[in-house]
Amino acid sequence: MPKGKTKTIKARKPRSTSQDVSATVPYQKAAIRSSAFAKAILDAKSYASDRERLAELFKEAAAKTARIPKEPFKDTWPYLQAMLRLIRAYYRGEYRHVPQDELLSIIAAIGYLVDPFDLIPDEIPFLGFLDDATVVAFAVGRTRQTLNDFMTWEVSGD
Repeated sequence: MPKGKTKTIKARKPRSTSQDVSATVPYQKAAIRSSAFAKAILDAKSYASDRERLAELFKEAAAKTARIPKEPFKDTWPYLQAMLRLIRAYYRGEYRHVPQDELLSIIAAIGYLVDPFDLIPDEIPFLGFLDDATVVAFAVGRTRQTLNDFMTWEVSGD
């Protein structure tokens, strides 16, 4: 650059996306990439193919959600409840209009929720459920339309 001239560099305007928010909180990506979540995904296939195991997972998850705080789950709490009802309807054979990959995402999120050896132990006040809430939010993001369709089915009874 010739002497006496300066180069002006424009600062980039930061993007405001949910991805930017998750980048500032390391546990969010860590929960999705954890060995506990990988195990939950693998276990989901065996749960989906075994009606009795899926019923046991539902019972364990229903009992746990009855005693955990709602705050970490924020807007996904109603969807978490819908996931549980969908699993119950699925293993009972009442509702089967679920794409297999989305069913596995839902089962994996519920499996992660009940796993006592997940990324952040549940015994740690408030923080213990943030990783669970992150995994549930991830699953909701992948299955929202399926969950909405299920809730519509519940109301309409068709």
